[in-house]
Amino acid sequence: MPQPPRSVRGERTRAALRRAALVRFLAQGVDETSAEQIAADAGVSLRTFYRHFASKQELLYGDYDASLQWFREALASRPPEEPTIEAVLGAIDSFPFDPAAMYEIAAMRERELDRDQVDTHIHQVQAEFAVEVEQHLLRHRPPAGGDATFLAAVTAQCVAAATFAALDTWMRGEHTDLEELTRLTRLALRLVEDGLATPARPPAS
Repeated sequence: MPQPPRSVRGERTRAALRRAALVRFLAQGVDETSAEQIAADAGVSLRTFYRHFASKQELLYGDYDASLQWFREALASRPPEEPTIEAVLGAIDSFPFDPAAMYEIAAMRERELDRDQVDTHIHQVQAEFAVEVEQHLLRHRPPAGGDATFLAAVTAQCVAAATFAALDTWMRGEHTDLEELTRLTRLALRLVEDGLATPARPPAS
């Protein structure tokens, strides 16, 4: 289920914990890193750590969570008149990706967690991503007619699925450059855009 909005202070604390965990994980591995170390590096108490994360393993999803937060803010800053696909691409392109760190964290997830755990969290992030796109649509480019909310939800789900399919393909491949991630994302979203622009055909008689 999509998560409710968090306070600015809470987001800052979570971001600090994510950064601290990433530095520790990359430097000494997950097994040698404790929640106490992460909390201390972030300048918070252990109690605060557990208020935001159930375990240090949960921080292995920090790259997805940070990307979602960045996307939420970047999408909100796009021009209201901008087409939806362009707004989504612009928001995604503005994120300061670190490919090397992304690959290392992805490899850690594969070692530390089973695939079902990873997929469950990614699906949750994808659902939250879709909510942001849906809200953007309803604010700036609501579909016409009485089914506007439903159509915005369908469009947002399609955009989210295409975006995460591109990211998953890139992460599973041997690509190390962001240009390939950008190419795959644009290809996926253009496919969605073309499909959504195609009038529905009546069922064959």
